[in-house]
Amino acid sequence: MTTYLVTGCAGFIANEVASQLIESGSKVVGIDNVNDYYDVRLKEHRLERLQAYGPEQFEFVRGDIENQETLEELFEQHSFDGVLNLAARAGVRYSMENPHVYMTTNAMGSLNLLDQMQRHGVKKYVLASTSSLYAGQPMPFVETLPVNTPISPYAASKKAAEAMAFAYHHLYGIDVSVCRYFTVYGPAGRPDMCIFRFIKWIDEGTPIELFGDGEQSRDFTYVSDIASGTIAALKPVGYEIVNLGGGGTPVSLNTIIAMLEERLGKKAKVDHKTFHKADIKITSADITKARELLGWTPKVDLDEGIDASVDWYREHQPWSGQLQLP
Repeated sequence: MTTYLVTGCAGFIANEVASQLIESGSKVVGIDNVNDYYDVRLKEHRLERLQAYGPEQFEFVRGDIENQETLEELFEQHSFDGVLNLAARAGVRYSMENPHVYMTTNAMGSLNLLDQMQRHGVKKYVLASTSSLYAGQPMPFVETLPVNTPISPYAASKKAAEAMAFAYHHLYGIDVSVCRYFTVYGPAGRPDMCIFRFIKWIDEGTPIELFGDGEQSRDFTYVSDIASGTIAALKPVGYEIVNLGGGGTPVSLNTIIAMLEERLGKKAKVDHKTFHKADIKITSADITKARELLGWTPKVDLDEGIDASVDWYREHQPWSGQLQLP
């Protein structure tokens, strides 16, 4: 049985990655500090899903990748076939309020993992990165663009993690796949992301906080597709950066709001706020490389994904509606 370390396993994407790995017959050791950046009840809900597989298939460590001693113990206890690092402080705006924790988790945490991999002979590293790095570049975003001008501490911390991973590839032969994610959504999604927030606000009649005119557009990508692409990136590649995105026409927030209004049977109230200068107007992924290198293409279209997101919210009422937004 292959054994993988999945960091951030109580998080939205890593939880799905861990589940798909287990379903494919692997054992997952998951680590997460279950911090309170957003409502911990949602993280515990996701953990219950993994713990239901049983200890033979899933082992949980409540710990922090910033703690080198914790990681050293983990790597001494297990022989990992690969490390999938999805533990991260996420969110562009919050990174401006608390930039230091972004560097310690996203950059130093990644270094800590690479260091343990080098010491223990673990040769495969998958790093979750972000489309936020492409700010100001021509679209559709392709992996060869020079992303040397990040416009938020979040993006800068991810760039640092990518650069350090390359150094460890060069020095120690660690095989690295960097996956740059494009706006991920789906059931049990992050409550700081627009789709979760919009569902909750429309359903309860609270005005939506909309930064700008709502015409900013995103390359929305369903969580199970992102997870399958992340797992496909476990193949040996040397050092490669790969976009994982919808790869279609970017969809505006106004369109998303209209789709949610239709499904919830309620009209949204909108409170327009000034567009944030750390945000990107449009994201659009060129996913040619993911298709050619990993054999990956997204399967779930936006209508199906929005249906599943709304269904999850309804099925878990009243609890889901009581989750606190950050």
